[in-house]
Amino acid sequence: MEFTDFGKKLSSHSGILQLMDDIARPLPPSLRVRPLGGGNPARVGAVEKAYRAEMEKLLQDGERFENVLCHYDSPQGRVEFLKASAAFFRKSYGWDIDEENIALTNGSQSAMFYLFNLFSGTADGRKKTLLFPLMPEYIGYADQGIESDTFVSLPSKCEYYSDRTFKYILDTEAVEKYLSEHPEVGAMAVSRPTNPSGNVLTDAEIRKLSELAHEHSIPLIVDNAYGLPFPDIIFAPDAAPLWNEDIVLSMSLSKIGLPSIRTGIVIARKEIAKALGNINAIAALATGSMGPVLAENLLTSGELTRLASEVVRPFYKAKADRMESLVRKYFDGTDWYLHRIEGSIFCWLYLPALKIPTLEFYSRLMDEGVITVPGEYFFFGSDEQKHGKAYPHKHYDKCLRLNYSGDDTLIEEGVEIISRLYCEYSS
Repeated sequence: MEFTDFGKKLSSHSGILQLMDDIARPLPPSLRVRPLGGGNPARVGAVEKAYRAEMEKLLQDGERFENVLCHYDSPQGRVEFLKASAAFFRKSYGWDIDEENIALTNGSQSAMFYLFNLFSGTADGRKKTLLFPLMPEYIGYADQGIESDTFVSLPSKCEYYSDRTFKYILDTEAVEKYLSEHPEVGAMAVSRPTNPSGNVLTDAEIRKLSELAHEHSIPLIVDNAYGLPFPDIIFAPDAAPLWNEDIVLSMSLSKIGLPSIRTGIVIARKEIAKALGNINAIAALATGSMGPVLAENLLTSGELTRLASEVVRPFYKAKADRMESLVRKYFDGTDWYLHRIEGSIFCWLYLPALKIPTLEFYSRLMDEGVITVPGEYFFFGSDEQKHGKAYPHKHYDKCLRLNYSGDDTLIEEGVEIISRLYCEYSS
């Protein structure tokens, strides 16, 4: 038996496979586990209560529950939810869209897979590429290209501050230069807030990327899984939701309480939304129904966005502030930097004095029961890597992504252990 190139590529080891395996695979029972890896959101009681109430209404409404379970939705998604979403965004932000501008997918990860391969790969005999203009970027993107060597990226600039924080900055000149010299670029993609760093591209940076996308007749794909208006895990002031016909905006219900009910929401030009529906028909027949059913009334009534702004964001902001205080407490006296936590459910720790790569450091931490995600997986798409070299950014093998959404006691224990081992493995 022999797999195809496609089969080998998508079934081989990857960073996202390691991440999801770490979430689900138990460590030895004798080892106390401190889970700071993965991307699982926290349980937020008020959000769960709202979904339970919607489920109870569904169960009590004649045969509506059975009808939801027993009928496929359209390949582009549940029509009632598409209409409700379009009405919400028209009213809230004045966007000129209707239900034909929206497509649902079985999670935003699936949406990215569809979108990335719509715009990168072979087209009329030419190889088109996808540009990530701000590296590091999300671990789950790195291996999503069906064809090899279609993802390219540019390392971010970095600003350091006196309080031992730093921030990644878009290198606008490098992006402009790259696009002008590489007409094969078929699309650009960013996450906002950025996973892993918690960086939030400013409104000005998004507008600039949108202008460049328009100039070069390519889409700008924005992964808004943690952003506004829901789940609103965003702490920076300069981060309004932005959409126009040059932007493909991807959203999700995962981080506002429904990670196991895979529901991605894509807002795009009608021809792109239609294409996503067509792909859904081939790859999955249709999208799942339960997420849209549970969320529709909450979205229409404004309760979903109220929960996001009044419950979810304060919950994670408190978690983020606590995480930063723990890093400051336990890493005091060592050489460390923390990316400013502007959003998402992660912090990004830079350890410049680490003598071993973070892939190896990650293994040492696992031996102590501390689960993290090593930074190397978040740097991809460089020519140097194609020739077996490291990504050309000094943070490449010196960073850890830490999830701060879990149990406070276990998080503190994990940070203490990381700091102790850092002292052992620092120069």
